[in-house]
Amino acid sequence: MKFLSATTALALALSAGSVLANDKPGEGVTVRPVVQPVLEEYFQARVIDRALKDLGYAVAEPQEVIAQTAHLAVGTGDADYFTNSWDQLHDTFFKEAGGPDVMTKVGTLVEGALQGYLVDKASYDAGVKNLGDFKDPEVARKFDADGDGKADLAGCVPGWGCERVIEHQLTEFGLRDTVTHNQGEYNAIIADTIARVSNGQPVLYFTWTPYWVSGALVPGKDVEWLDVPYTSLPDGGTGNTEFGGKNLGFAVDNLRIIARNDFLKANPAAAKLFEVARIDINDISAENKQIADGEKNSADIDRHVDAWIAAHRAEYDGWLAAAREAAK
Repeated sequence: MKFLSATTALALALSAGSVLANDKPGEGVTVRPVVQPVLEEYFQARVIDRALKDLGYAVAEPQEVIAQTAHLAVGTGDADYFTNSWDQLHDTFFKEAGGPDVMTKVGTLVEGALQGYLVDKASYDAGVKNLGDFKDPEVARKFDADGDGKADLAGCVPGWGCERVIEHQLTEFGLRDTVTHNQGEYNAIIADTIARVSNGQPVLYFTWTPYWVSGALVPGKDVEWLDVPYTSLPDGGTGNTEFGGKNLGFAVDNLRIIARNDFLKANPAAAKLFEVARIDINDISAENKQIADGEKNSADIDRHVDAWIAAHRAEYDGWLAAAREAAK
């Protein structure tokens, strides 16, 4: 039997250790995510968390806070990263939390996210096609659900960011006297909106994509997006608000990962993962529909993550390979 020399054996052991280290560049590091307490955002966050675990990182239980506070958590060092920062919509939150001096918007996780106002298709076909139409008290009264004579807008939860745009536009377009912005728990408000559509009643509501609502109330079939009179965003904000030949009033947006600069510098594998990771917006909407159909506990969402990774294995493995290469 031929035995390896001590020198050769040591070299092979060191080589094996090097390969293992490259395979798990995050080993020994605990990362601290932050998420919004919104079931429909858990999916993309958990895909990224799973990739970090595959790179050897230990992922702490996420803090659950609304978007504004999530940015603050990263900015102040209470968290390392947030996977659902809207590039345009949340830019004020990003700047208020310290901006590029302390954190970076990395990559583009999701492209082409939309927001805007919609009405039921019957009302649209009857001529209500622009948010500015609600300045007319006669039009507004048709959308009055509580008897106060004003249109009821199913709106945005404070702290999400969309409420700033809506509040700004209600003033800008002269709608304060004719429209009430309802800002309760969104899923409860939208459930009432869906019920009203089912009963043939007029509705006015705000929503966004990716989200399950556009699978329940399908634009072009059940509802239609409204135009707005012109582009006007809070604090002089800019952005492309045109989609499908309409001015939706909100910038067509991308969802990005924000992470602390010191974390990115110390963890090149995680930084590269955040840079290259991509999830198709339609995949998120499809997963959100599964949640709406009742698959909404934590195990269900983990199963959705498993299924997505299995269906996108080559792409997912490519993320990991790029991250491992960056750590060499």
